[in-house]
Amino acid sequence: MDLFSKLKMPPLVNQIREAGVYPYFHELQSRQDTTVIMEGKRRIMLGSNNYLGLTVNEEVCQAAHDALEHYGTGCSGSRFLNGTLDLHIELEKQLADFVGKEAAMTTSTGYQTNLAAIASLVGPHDYAICDIENHASIYDACKMSYGKMLRYKHSDMEDLERKLQKVPENAGILIITDGVFSMSGDIARLPEIVALAEKYQARVMVDDAHGLGVIGEGGRGTASYFGLTDKVDIIMSTFSKSFASLGGCIAASADIIDFLRHSARPFIFSASMPPACTAATLAALKVIREHPELPQHLLDLADYMRKGLTARGVEIRESKAPIIPIYTYDAMRTLTLNRRLYDEGVYVNCVLPPATSPDACLLRTSLMASHTEELLDEAMDIIARVVKE
Repeated sequence: MDLFSKLKMPPLVNQIREAGVYPYFHELQSRQDTTVIMEGKRRIMLGSNNYLGLTVNEEVCQAAHDALEHYGTGCSGSRFLNGTLDLHIELEKQLADFVGKEAAMTTSTGYQTNLAAIASLVGPHDYAICDIENHASIYDACKMSYGKMLRYKHSDMEDLERKLQKVPENAGILIITDGVFSMSGDIARLPEIVALAEKYQARVMVDDAHGLGVIGEGGRGTASYFGLTDKVDIIMSTFSKSFASLGGCIAASADIIDFLRHSARPFIFSASMPPACTAATLAALKVIREHPELPQHLLDLADYMRKGLTARGVEIRESKAPIIPIYTYDAMRTLTLNRRLYDEGVYVNCVLPPATSPDACLLRTSLMASHTEELLDEAMDIIARVVKE
């Protein structure tokens, strides 16, 4: 059998290309902002994770520019060897303090962060127990570990307990959950997860990629939102969303971080965060600290849009996050609506299997704190008209 026989595209890919509704790899020709120029036309951006709008913040951009001039373009080595900057150390100290943990460790991408933490901590006799809607990087990290993975139904605490009961008494357990789920906008049922973890002597890790900078006190994330920072063992986040940069972070006790620094292969064998990205993240964190009202303003805008869509007759699922899914269910209908919206000047994300189940396809809209109500009204009018047509 030829190794490359698998390169033939699945029938659906060719079908949607021929139908003119292929939704991927659109070319962005401007800054990532509330409106963008994409393939030569103005589009209202409702598909970005730039939650606080800091990709165009002057302080953040200037910090990246200054770091580029001072440190150059990259570190040309891993953190373990020649790739640790004073900027990395400062960022880790400030992030740990911000989320309320003893220490933090940064990596070059959010995806890599989950690989580093989970694959290192979950050993041959351990169990990783995951919400079925966790991010793909969590599942890949579990595969890389030598432990066993069990999945529980989304936010189903009875099913989680059933999975915990299956674990042998002498096995280590890490319960892993997204804080804010990226497709539905649901917030994890963290109080119940923590209670079950205490009952079954498990540890808890929260992937707060979509929570940090969004919910909690001043944007401190899901653990802060529930007042459970001391009960969550590991807080993961990424810098490509609220922090308007690139990279990722694990915050935990000093012992956990020290262990990961010396054992996490994705950390040890990867080049460190570039100086410009590190400086931009530091500047974004400074803005978030100085403007704790930004996350609440973002949530207020999300509430405004949920009410606006409902008033316009668009079916949505209730959530508290700035992620508002419009369920379209059928794949081809989803693709067609997505293309119509794009042509009308609104960019949203088209979510298909395997990111969702085959009968739960959706259009994912996400907001920025820099959106205005006027711009959202313009977008909602277009969405309502296209969905109804």
